[in-house]
Amino acid sequence: MGEVTISTQGLRKSFGAVEALRGVDITAHAGTVLGLLGHNGAGKSTLVHILSTLLQPTSGSATVAGFDVRTQSREIRKRIGVTAQHTSVDGRLSAVANLVLIARILGSRPRDARRKAGELVDAFGLGAAADRPARTYSGGMRRRLDLAMSLVADPVVLFLDEPTTGLDPVSRVNLWEIVEGLAGNGTTVLLTTQDLNEADRLADRIAVLSAGAVVASGTTADLKEETGSRSVHVAIDHAEPAQAIAALRLHGFQPTQEADERRLLIPVDASADLARIVQILVAADCTIENLALSEPTLDDVYLSLTSAGRGASHPTRSTA
Repeated sequence: MGEVTISTQGLRKSFGAVEALRGVDITAHAGTVLGLLGHNGAGKSTLVHILSTLLQPTSGSATVAGFDVRTQSREIRKRIGVTAQHTSVDGRLSAVANLVLIARILGSRPRDARRKAGELVDAFGLGAAADRPARTYSGGMRRRLDLAMSLVADPVVLFLDEPTTGLDPVSRVNLWEIVEGLAGNGTTVLLTTQDLNEADRLADRIAVLSAGAVVASGTTADLKEETGSRSVHVAIDHAEPAQAIAALRLHGFQPTQEADERRLLIPVDASADLARIVQILVAADCTIENLALSEPTLDDVYLSLTSAGRGASHPTRSTA
């Protein structure tokens, strides 16, 4: 695992009587994607704004690329890129002109700025439209340009705040592939999202925010394991449901019949229970017509962790 590039300890932010962040602890390493999940108002954007030095924390500490957000904001800004929820593309300018403008603002000489713009236009598949006004671009093209603009300075850390909101499926997958490439080349990516498929695909680790606090963190596999909502779906001969249910209950399982009464739903604790269920049904002379194991999804994890009554009062759990 690479060096720590994002770290917060007890990070808090209040806006008057509203406490947006309530003691947030997160860590991200070089070359990884940290997914930040949470409903609207959970504190995701506030956390990004603090880490990108747009806001000062009320208390607690945070470092980005080894620099303190309170006292070394200038150094942090040299090393980060930010793609916010709303695009920063100037629609009157072409892709090349937008990229050259950012490079010049960051201090590049004209020749270097044009060279960098050309590299990014090619890398993001915008070459055919490089000289057209960005207002003529599709939503996916504008989003790719927006991301390219955040990479002009070759950031060590990239903040993506719900970057695929409103994109069509093809554009979304294209952006995912770009993010995977960036992480593969050593960039640390902090991704805030409400798209659980996105987090499941991209994130090496996930932190779940609820009411301004991290209620769980770990890999997607660890969080799914913790949720423990696996189940076995089995279809048996139409004459045998009662026989199958009795046999399974005798061995401690709690099967229920689905709408099709030949199909049983059996909650299990581990994948290994699938083999036990087969053994039990075969021993009971039941004919298995179909069998499937349903693993917990990130949706299950998220709903479990952010359900009513859980909130931020629950101690943070980590599967690190």
